[in-house]
Amino acid sequence: MTLAAIVVEGLSKSYRQKWRTISLPALRGVSMVIEAGEAFGFIGANGAGKSTAIKILMGLIRADGGSARLFDVPVEEPRARRGLGYVPENPYLYDYLTPLEILAMGMRLHRVRVDGIERHCEQWLERLGLAAVAGKPIRSFSKGMTQRVAIAQALCLQPRLLVLDEPLSGLDPIGRRDVVEILSEYKRGGGTLFFTSHVLHDVERLADRFGLIHEGVLRAVRAPAELGGDKEVVLVRSFGSVAVTGMREDFAGRWIGEVPRDELWMRLDALRQAGHVLLEVRPTLSLEVAFMHAVGQS
Repeated sequence: MTLAAIVVEGLSKSYRQKWRTISLPALRGVSMVIEAGEAFGFIGANGAGKSTAIKILMGLIRADGGSARLFDVPVEEPRARRGLGYVPENPYLYDYLTPLEILAMGMRLHRVRVDGIERHCEQWLERLGLAAVAGKPIRSFSKGMTQRVAIAQALCLQPRLLVLDEPLSGLDPIGRRDVVEILSEYKRGGGTLFFTSHVLHDVERLADRFGLIHEGVLRAVRAPAELGGDKEVVLVRSFGSVAVTGMREDFAGRWIGEVPRDELWMRLDALRQAGHVLLEVRPTLSLEVAFMHAVGQS
């Protein structure tokens, strides 16, 4: 029987702010199971609880209640993170070191044995487009380049579980495409991927399943294939001063609405009669619709 990579049961966590007498809940009884070899996308708005959950899995903070296990080892035990690669949302790397030194240090700390550590690290730096700067101090790097170094370090460890908190943050379009391709390769090779992202299109491309978290509550866990039953909708954006039924104000006179495809012409006619200027009409990502429904905004 294959052990699940991540098992979370009834996880809760609250933070007390200095100027308040009450604690603010970040996680409220979150439970989920991620199987070995699965790619799981964890999505939600800022402050939804994604990073808190990851920090608990990484042993960086302790939960107030519930439990979490990695390959059946409680996360409170350091051995739970053997064979694990982790990239935080804002990775801190010793900026006086070079990418090659960072990767080699990680290999030694994790006691990963390969033939020729330096060559192994160079190959991963090349994969992430960093070969030309492998010997330069990280202090001269942009945010996107630093992010790629952190991802290269995590992958060069040959992890059985890869945990990434907003891994595509700060990357330019080319870097984003390259990293998505590398993560897809990692998944096809049998690795387990647990990641958060604000970019729903990337989640749809990578994830076998995804969890929707809002205000610390896991609202839904679904597979992309399960979205096929959702009614096909079109995203409409417009600019105007008069409210139109079915449209919500995004900000300052700009309106947005998800319209069933068979009602599109009726909605466009209503916008025209209200004097709106049409800004955009496009098919809506199925995951985007699911997210809007989960947080009660559609």
